[in-house]
Amino acid sequence: MEQHDCVGATFGWLPRHIAIYEAETLVAAMPLYEKHNSYGEFVFDNAWADAYQRAGLRYFPKLVSAIPYTPATGQRLLAAKGHEDTCWPVLLQTAQHLAESIDASSFHCLFQTAGEHQYTSQSLMTRHDCQFHWFNRGYRHFDDFLATLTSKKRKNIRQERRRVQQQNISFRILDGHSATTTDWANFSVFYQRTFDNKWGMATFNQGFFEAVGRTMPDSIVLVLADRDDECIAGALMYRSDSTLYGRHWGCTTEIDLLHFETCYYQGIDYCIREGLDRFEPGAQGEHKVARGFVPVRTRSSHFLRDDLYRDAIAQFCAREHSAIESYIADINNALPYKKEARQ
Repeated sequence: MEQHDCVGATFGWLPRHIAIYEAETLVAAMPLYEKHNSYGEFVFDNAWADAYQRAGLRYFPKLVSAIPYTPATGQRLLAAKGHEDTCWPVLLQTAQHLAESIDASSFHCLFQTAGEHQYTSQSLMTRHDCQFHWFNRGYRHFDDFLATLTSKKRKNIRQERRRVQQQNISFRILDGHSATTTDWANFSVFYQRTFDNKWGMATFNQGFFEAVGRTMPDSIVLVLADRDDECIAGALMYRSDSTLYGRHWGCTTEIDLLHFETCYYQGIDYCIREGLDRFEPGAQGEHKVARGFVPVRTRSSHFLRDDLYRDAIAQFCAREHSAIESYIADINNALPYKKEARQ
């Protein structure tokens, strides 16, 4: 992202990464950015920024440990084996000290996993949210998955897939080895088109897409939709050994239900075929529930330097946590799975 100008001053993501060395050996690190807006974070703090402004205080800059434009849970505190307990607190303390040195209002760690106790021990407040993920229960094929759904939901999904098939759409599933320059050029157009239609700001570019395809080819899952020998839509996903991550989508021809097929059903098919455990299609979207995705808690951690709002925001986080728990409980009561198939 840095090499292809996807982050930096233009987009308000200034690299401030922290590294710890023993002699000349890197033993720990944390991705960190100085932010002058809240774009591309997916943990929304606009109300906090407004409160600071009304009080005559500056909320920006702030420091954010995250993967830009990526609401995927992952490790933010990185350490060589055996260095976790000593290095993780140092990384967090260094981030807080850096916030003071550049007069940043706060430090935020988004969608983190490992070292949860380290965040609370360093006086960071925890915030919760909800995403919708799909879990593979050892399905052999897509119909195995459908068999776990209620009759109505199973019928709806089959109808949605059939309507796309009737539009003479075919799909190609590519990785970084098989995707060509033309494929990446097409996908770049789709990606840009999505942001143009939504009045958003496209941050990635064809150079970036080609670079990730070249440097991490086995982690790329590029789903392209063709009709009459023309590529009309695509979705870019990434994979690990266990998880598929849905990231970007776009099209040049609007076709009813093509988004659901390209972004969700093709991804589920891929997970079943490849034996992946989980499919994380991105942030938000209650419409995913009817298609077999279930609510999953996410978390982020926050340190605010100013005493004026620290207690108030801690109370906000507590109320928000209660609301998220109620929301998840309500969704779980309305899942499309048969009673015996629910987790």
